[in-house]
Amino acid sequence: MKQVLAKKGRIRVEEVPSPIAGENEVLVRVAYSCISAGTEIAGLKNTNLSLRKKVLQEPRNVKKVLRILRNEGLTGAVARLKDRIERAQPLGYSAAGYVLETGEKIQDIGINSRVACAGAGVANHAGFIVAPRNLIVKVPAELSLEPASTVTLGSIALQGVRRCDPRLGESVAVIGLGILGQLCCQMLKANGCRVIGFDPDPERVEMALSLGMDRGPEESGESVVEAALRFSRGYGVDSVIITAATESSEVVNRAMEMCRKKGKVIIVGAVGLDLERDEFYRKELDVLISTSYGPGRYDGEYELKGRDYPYAYVRWTENRNMEEYLRLLKDSRLKIEPLIQKIYPVEKARQAYKELRAETSRPLIVLLKYAPDALPDRKVVTSGLKPARKKINLALIGGGEFAKAVHLPNLGKLGKSYRIRAIVSKTGSNAKSLAGKYGASYAATDYRQVLEDRDVEMVLISTRHDFHARLAIQAARAGKAIFLEKPMALNRKELNSLVEVLEETKVPFLVGFNRRFSPYARRIKEIINKRSNPTIISYRMNAGYLPPEHWVHTEEGGGRNIGEAVHIYDLFNFFTESAVEAIGAFSINPTGDRYFKNDNFVATVKYEDGSVCNLVYTALGSPDYPKEEMSVYCDGKIITLTDYCKLDLSGAGEESSETTVPDKGHLQELKEFARSRRRGDSYPIPLWQLIQATEISFKVEELLAGSDG
Repeated sequence: MKQVLAKKGRIRVEEVPSPIAGENEVLVRVAYSCISAGTEIAGLKNTNLSLRKKVLQEPRNVKKVLRILRNEGLTGAVARLKDRIERAQPLGYSAAGYVLETGEKIQDIGINSRVACAGAGVANHAGFIVAPRNLIVKVPAELSLEPASTVTLGSIALQGVRRCDPRLGESVAVIGLGILGQLCCQMLKANGCRVIGFDPDPERVEMALSLGMDRGPEESGESVVEAALRFSRGYGVDSVIITAATESSEVVNRAMEMCRKKGKVIIVGAVGLDLERDEFYRKELDVLISTSYGPGRYDGEYELKGRDYPYAYVRWTENRNMEEYLRLLKDSRLKIEPLIQKIYPVEKARQAYKELRAETSRPLIVLLKYAPDALPDRKVVTSGLKPARKKINLALIGGGEFAKAVHLPNLGKLGKSYRIRAIVSKTGSNAKSLAGKYGASYAATDYRQVLEDRDVEMVLISTRHDFHARLAIQAARAGKAIFLEKPMALNRKELNSLVEVLEETKVPFLVGFNRRFSPYARRIKEIINKRSNPTIISYRMNAGYLPPEHWVHTEEGGGRNIGEAVHIYDLFNFFTESAVEAIGAFSINPTGDRYFKNDNFVATVKYEDGSVCNLVYTALGSPDYPKEEMSVYCDGKIITLTDYCKLDLSGAGEESSETTVPDKGHLQELKEFARSRRRGDSYPIPLWQLIQATEISFKVEELLAGSDG
């Protein structure tokens, strides 16, 4: 399919794999998508900023960079940030088309339904999109798809008007008469208000007047404040809606001057917020922000999982705003057709954006049109390279941030052992970009493409955790060698099913328990292998805080114990090489909803060889302190490892060591897997240890669930 992407400030139209609908999504063949002149042009400029400017845009960016520098060193940090900045970005957030496929949880939308879709990263400028249930609405039969494709912009304007809460007969000023301002003026008129509007472009003022706005600035040299006061007979307007976009705070401060006492200023556009207190205080004004399409925006439970808010308590959600906007269009209460001034085929998207970036005579709304008979294609060839002999031909399934930051760069370093045959990602543009960067033969959105590809010998599964076991089972049945990122499974049923298939198929298999492959862990193992007594190991993971809504806490991630602490259980297995005798675990009793029990706990594992290993896992600590620290006590020796870059040896008769960059074994585990394949070994980590580490995590989870702190 064709998709519009932005890279380094330039527009590109590329062929990328079509997406696949998830269980709570629909696949839509797009007929029209709407370009947002304000938001998208600003975003396009942002893609052309230098690395330094991107970092300095927000203080939190600086903190992120410092953390990456500490963990990955200067070279790694620069490479990671440069890759993120130079990555092609999908554009678009408003579209309409026809439903081709529906997920199993979608009950009220059928195949061939006409729908409008909203959301950045969802309603892209692309031939096919997938949208979750709460970001799609049915298009009324009487309404064509061209106006319906403006649903996102209409919902933003409608939410701004709702925040204004205008009453019949009130006077309202609208500052900025782009598409949002034009729609706000019409909505306010439909609500029985008197409306005055301002814009530096006289053509936009004339357009708004022709569509029902009462007045613009009339006298030459008259300020916007003077015009608003005259319009309101000297009292000041009841409300001001700001739809302009500027870094200056001048707009919002002049808006406060326009208002009457006890008036309201509603900020829809992106403006500076350095408020002048005197006017604000003297008039006791309300300054309100309008968040995008309405309640539900930026709430993953609502937008992605389809959990609606109760109608009686949240009357106007973003989805209900979308529905209402389309109804207003259907009933001709709003006139959008005069504002749609250009329609281009998607192939000419570059020309469309060029017009929107012009200094003068910019169209208000530009639509992109797509082929009406296109069919989805989940695979796009990116390289003519054939499978390599004497190398492992590998497919990556899951192109998320971890795979981009760790696995793909490491595979690039191991070109003598691996050849990347294919890259699979839910997002087609992401798969295409990564395939091009790493020389893969093709990009895909359907993992079944690589399981059916005879030239793919091995799959590296790096998806979210809930897909791990099921994908590994299918890959094993397809006869592929498997590198499965941790965790191995999220519950015993998954684990048992996977183990059964592995024992049946005998395919080479490795779980990404990388820490045991770290040179530091290997050195510790060499020292304690000579021990004559059991060992005590104390491990502390200063894991850092993750908010309750983070995906790791959901059914997708399985929680932090199963999803991350399992790394350490494997490390305990590696050092002891013993079966488990007993497991104990306790968590704190958190106050409020900020923490889960598996955010802060202590787990103790006693092994049959007499060793005792203890993990303190906490989200309570400071990010300025090392993340991981381990102490090993054995035969008069104390070995301390700090963040996999510093090893202190006391009583061991050997020198301590330190490196500037942590080495947690990610590169070495891939090397070891390649070696084991050449040797004909199936398991670089013994299967019983993989199973045991996973079962420890399950037992700890059960104990934490029943713990009273």
